[in-house]
Amino acid sequence: MLVDGNSLVYRAYHAMPHLTAPDSTPTGAVYGFTQTLRKLMREHRPTHMAVAFDLKGPTVRHALYGDYKIDRPPMPGDLARQIPVVKRVVEAMGVKVMEMEGYEADDIIATAVKALQDPDAVDIKIVSSDKDLCQLVGEGVVMIDAATGRVRTPEYVRGKFGVEPGRIPDWLGLAGDPADNIPGVPGIGPRTATRLIDRHGSIDDIYADLSKISGKKLRENLEENRDLAFLSKVLATVITDVPLDLEFEGLEIGSESGDLAALYAELGFERLLRGLRGGGDGPDIDYETIDGEGAFARFRSALAGPLAFYLDDAGGGALAFASAGGGLWYMPLGGEGPLPRGLASLMEDGTVEKVTDDAKKAHLFFLRRGVAPRSVVMDTSLASYLLDPSRSGHALETVALEHLSRSLAPMEGGEHGELSERARAARCCERASVLGELAPLLEARLEEADLSALLRSMELPLARILARMELAGVKVDTAQLEMLSREIEGRLAAIEEEIYRHAGRRFNINSPKQLSALLFGELGLKPLKKTKTGYSTDEGVLTALAPLHEVPRLIIEYRGLAKLKGTYVDALVALADPATGRIHTSLNQTVTATGRLSSSRPNLQNIPVRSELGRRIRRAFVAERGSVLLSADYSQIELRLVAHMSGDPALIEAFGNDEDIHTATAASVFGVPPAEVTSEMRRRAKAINFGIIYGMGGYGLARELGVAVAEAEAYIESYFAHYARVREFIERTVEQAGRLGWTTTLFGRRRMIPELASGKENVVRLGERMAVNTPVQGSAADIIKAAMIAVDGELERRAMRSRMVLQVHDELLFEAPADERDELEEIVRTRMEGVVRLDVPLKVNIGTGANWCELDG
Repeated sequence: MLVDGNSLVYRAYHAMPHLTAPDSTPTGAVYGFTQTLRKLMREHRPTHMAVAFDLKGPTVRHALYGDYKIDRPPMPGDLARQIPVVKRVVEAMGVKVMEMEGYEADDIIATAVKALQDPDAVDIKIVSSDKDLCQLVGEGVVMIDAATGRVRTPEYVRGKFGVEPGRIPDWLGLAGDPADNIPGVPGIGPRTATRLIDRHGSIDDIYADLSKISGKKLRENLEENRDLAFLSKVLATVITDVPLDLEFEGLEIGSESGDLAALYAELGFERLLRGLRGGGDGPDIDYETIDGEGAFARFRSALAGPLAFYLDDAGGGALAFASAGGGLWYMPLGGEGPLPRGLASLMEDGTVEKVTDDAKKAHLFFLRRGVAPRSVVMDTSLASYLLDPSRSGHALETVALEHLSRSLAPMEGGEHGELSERARAARCCERASVLGELAPLLEARLEEADLSALLRSMELPLARILARMELAGVKVDTAQLEMLSREIEGRLAAIEEEIYRHAGRRFNINSPKQLSALLFGELGLKPLKKTKTGYSTDEGVLTALAPLHEVPRLIIEYRGLAKLKGTYVDALVALADPATGRIHTSLNQTVTATGRLSSSRPNLQNIPVRSELGRRIRRAFVAERGSVLLSADYSQIELRLVAHMSGDPALIEAFGNDEDIHTATAASVFGVPPAEVTSEMRRRAKAINFGIIYGMGGYGLARELGVAVAEAEAYIESYFAHYARVREFIERTVEQAGRLGWTTTLFGRRRMIPELASGKENVVRLGERMAVNTPVQGSAADIIKAAMIAVDGELERRAMRSRMVLQVHDELLFEAPADERDELEEIVRTRMEGVVRLDVPLKVNIGTGANWCELDG
């Protein structure tokens, strides 16, 4: 298999979204190329393989014709940066890279074909989308179109171009090739070129006796452009004698290099990385099992420096320890009963600094057993997240590969079945050892990026708080939810019948294929978007079609109800603890790129609050008998942050006077006194205020408001005329992010913005929006995290029974005994409003009540 590397790289670059490695190196083309190469190897199973690349600089064809490929745009900068990385991947996969100065990849492939072609012994497959290489197709040689996967045989070439593969240079010599700026003969197109070659043979045959060419004008044209025709043929003919050191045996695919895993980790290729990990018994590691008080005493006396521990919470649970002073220990726990007294004492000992890979999981594990760990000073997943919050994974396996180039054996048995106790213990101890190595390395990198304080003072304390919140959970009234589920089921059945009535027949409403056939075939609606499997019926398409026919409108309503029922109503009932009726959602610290927490199993942060059904779902979240729920919600915190960060006097004055900011904006944008602002004006002003934060342009705002683009752009200009310092803030923030490569929150949290260095305009625009939004949304996330720590600390200091049970973006939810309600409200308001000093006041709206929906302030 001979691969046209440049062809594959360009295709991957344009097909893949903008991806970056942890160090912000663009990787979209590398990832797409790697996936394609692995797919080719898996499907075709070549024994020998090479990938050929063009080198930068002129080739022998430029010496013949200075305008060769002159119209081809230069390689985008972010693609050029990926070419060396692609070559590293190829070599690490055990595949040979071939390139030669002055020659193109086509010439290298052609030379290899000529040297290796032996129909009786060798099948050659060329992988490229370049039609020039079709001239090599022949006995024992086929071409695989990199774009479609179609195999190009001699029959295919004849059908496609009307000439034999060997006549492709003649065909291009006559018809030319705009892609490479091969001129051909002016006035001769593909059809004429095919006819001439079919009747007269090669260019040499044609010019041997032009009198045989019918048509005076065509003969004269050929005569006048004789030199151009022969030059074009030479330019289109691949070179087969590139001075390569080429032996068949030298192209045999080798084993994957040990560097491949480290390279995947360096590039952030999580899925490819997982594909490399195997099973087996794992590392051969010496460790001591802690199986009694005597062994624990020996372990305790040997401790020196920070203690790294790895928690295996599968089965009965186990711990592996690694001390800075050396030595590894494994401690099986044997169930969910009380922990050994010595272990509990060790975990609660504040003089022993501890290192782990998931502090929240560890806190949750020990809190369930009545132990509150102290002095957890390093969490490798949190450290990795702070260093690059945009990457998708921060598990220990990934962090070890990225920072230590260590590939850890998996904790799952895989194809080898369940792990033996010895193998499991060894893998746990290996992880504890790696944690000990990672801790100082990650600490140094955090210090270098000014992120150490954020880990120590925010993320690690928060991990402990989140564990307590998850353990507490929030109570739901499952009877209410079950009744709501039955009600929605009835509404769905009624909508289903209405859909069938308007459609004229029954069909599978949940089948996009059947819905597409109905909408665009039988009902004659105009398709708006095509996918690989047919015409799209996504929400955007249905929304656009809804004014034209009842079926798309009803489908939107049906899908919305079905999602509410399945995602929330039924899921909440299923996930509620049967004994307590409480939901224990997972609150995740390392998921979002902006620093916000996320919620899963179930996701309690996306319950709609404006719809009646959404409010009814919230009504099912209740307080225990004798207690109340208290909600504290930051008022317009992101807009207040824009005022502070921009220093805009008009915004600062409006917030300082406790004005309604949307009314104030409407008054300035529409040029009316605040008293004359209508509800519609305020709605539009609210969209403008938040649209500015999220980097929305005229087109996006027009779509949001349902107005013309020109009108939306006029609103934006009017906004910036009144809040001029906001525009300066946006421009300054984007410029700084482009120069540094990252942007930061008020608390110093970083987010890399490699998109700003992309060669794709749409990706750069995305980067600009991220550069503006992240400091605002990220600072809001940091503020509420700091508030959570402050409030929790005060509750603990006063030994109150009130507890924090949920966080949803800018809102905190507490459950409090009725007799602590007033004290809790005072603590929450004071701590949340005073957690950070801004140029505008922070304001918190507080409400209390028996359920989450009906909180009276």
